[in-house]
Parts: sequence; C-alpha cells; structure tokens
Amino acid sequence: KDFGFLYFGRVGHFFFVIQCRLHELANKRRISVTGASKLLANILYSYRGMGLSVGTMIAGWDEKGPGLYYVDSEGGRLKGNRFSVGSGSPYAYGVLDNGYRYDLSVEEAAELARRAIYHATFRDGASGGVASVYHVGPNGWKKLSGDDVGELHYHYYPVEVAAVEQEMAEVPVA
Repeated sequence: KDFGFLYFGRVGHFFFVIQCRLHELANKRRISVTGASKLLANILYSYRGMGLSVGTMIAGWDEKGPGLYYVDSEGGRLKGNRFSVGSGSPYAYGVLDNGYRYDLSVEEAAELARRAIYHATFRDGASGGVASVYHVGPNGWKKLSGDDVGELHYHYYPVEVAAVEQEMAEVPVA
C-alpha cells in the first residue's frame, strides 16, 4: 500500500511536469508560476472527494518576478509570501509569523526557514529528516543548506557539559 502511494506520487509529479512542458511547447514560453499553480489546482480539483491528501507549495520566478502559491487536495489555491505545508506546519508558522519581515536578507531568510523547519520537526513526531533550504531567484534555484534536523537541535539549544564534581566510587561486585 505505501509503495503504491509513493508510486502514485511519482506518477502525479511526472504528469504535472509533462503538462508544464506541453504548455511550454504549445506556447513557445515557459509556464508562469501562476499558471503552474492553476494547472496543479485544476488537476487536483478534478480528483476532489477521492481521498487524496496533498499540500503543495509552488515556488518560482518568472517574467513577473517571484511567486509562491499553496495548493491543497481539493484544488484550493492561495498566493502568499510565506507558507508551511505538512503536519508540523502549526509549529513552523509560529516561527515564521514571529520572524518574517519583507526586507530579510537571503541569509536571514534561510536561517528563519531552517529554524521554522527545525521547530516543526522537533514538535511533530511525524516530521523529520533533512531541512533543505533553497533560494529561488531570477537565475534559477540555488541550494543554500541541507541540515539534519537532529543536528539543528544542538545548534539552537547547545548542551553544556557539566564538570564532574566528584568521582564515582567503585562498587564492589558481590
């Protein structure tokens, strides 16, 4: 069952990529971020009520500049400047809402993203893995970091090693 779900996810991804490529071939230009989000929303809308559980962010840069959309299982679509997707989202939103400013530098934004992902994975048992942070710009994607979320815990909450105040006494074996 899980393998089928993963396989279906791959097929769905490839179907979406092919649809975007067909748009490019037919129109002699790449699909816009808005167009890609609408295409995905239309695909998901046609399968509404069938038990799909999808939460997706479409991020990109086109001739109109940066674009970020959230698309849900029912084909709902929102444009915004920050989103979190998944079961750890409430924890990530707490960090994002507190730390987001429009004028963040790339480094500050990447650190905010890492911190939001860390808190989502630390507080949510179903989340975890690697926090991969990318920067999307007019010249494409650039991977900024890929941190194991377990290691991020020690980055944000360093453990102080207490000095041993007394030696342990040997316990005789009976």
